[in-house]
Amino acid sequence: MRRIASALIVAALGLALARAASGAASDNGLSVVAYSTPKTVFGKIIQAWQQTPDGAGVSFTQSYGASTDQARAVAAGLKADLVFLSTGDDVNLLVDQGLVDSRWDRQSYRGIEANTVVVFAVRPGNPKHIRTWQDLVRPGVQVLTPNPFSSGSAKWNVLAAYLAQRHLGKTDAQAIAYVRQLFQHVVAQDTSGRNATNTFLAGKGDVLLTYESEALNSRLNGTDIQYVIPRQTMLIQLPIAVIEQSPNKAKAEQFIRFTKTPAVQELFAQYGFRPVNAAVAKKYASKYPARPGVYTVDDRTIGGWRAADKKWFDLRTGVMAQIEREVGGPSAG
Repeated sequence: MRRIASALIVAALGLALARAASGAASDNGLSVVAYSTPKTVFGKIIQAWQQTPDGAGVSFTQSYGASTDQARAVAAGLKADLVFLSTGDDVNLLVDQGLVDSRWDRQSYRGIEANTVVVFAVRPGNPKHIRTWQDLVRPGVQVLTPNPFSSGSAKWNVLAAYLAQRHLGKTDAQAIAYVRQLFQHVVAQDTSGRNATNTFLAGKGDVLLTYESEALNSRLNGTDIQYVIPRQTMLIQLPIAVIEQSPNKAKAEQFIRFTKTPAVQELFAQYGFRPVNAAVAKKYASKYPARPGVYTVDDRTIGGWRAADKKWFDLRTGVMAQIEREVGGPSAG
């Protein structure tokens, strides 16, 4: 696994240098490094802010990609004034590098920009009758999920699968065994949630583990992805944070405050995300209904992102490193 870690560091450095060479924000601009799904809505939000007195004349450089790869690239030197990532785990990676304040989750809405949930994207008409987590491990069912060592979406999928089993009464060992069985049905692990969606749309697999927001964004782009919200799922909390060393820190914080306003939270709702603003969430309750069986990463069976990272995603000792070696997954190279 040391070879894996070295390869990931080299890849992140190369990504950082390549993106830095392509141009960085000027002194009166902001560099945004984000995960892939919110590209469209974030562009709309930036345009809206530029129409305000605070945002007038502020230019933006935007970079979108697999969340964990993006965090590694920033840690390796990719210029960023703020990051919008898909897991608190990826933000903590930057905390550990001294790039983000360890109290990032004490800002408004605990540092969360918007929410979504884990869903099962299925073929038209749901011919395999996929409804539950157990349906994913039936004989002949082919599953797609991104690589958990590059994609934040994949981490949510792994934890959702485990957590669902725990809340169905399974022990820790039994729930881990389920995740191992699930990955024996996985036929492709792309680098990001967006790439996994493209592979699914190209015809591979029976079911895609993905974000509700990813499925809804695909619909907005003209592709009617059908999906099922399983009875037990996870609330995906999407964090935003400022880079402490940024010379544009004050302006970046101003922009982040803007993204939490009702008008911007409505934009998120219109583009497939669940608002964190309570008043806006209530307005869109019919589109994003609350339901039992939606758990968070702070659930006692997981214990937050620090515990999840140590147990599940450590490159040498994590549960997923072992499972990927067993199934010949992408992190086993």
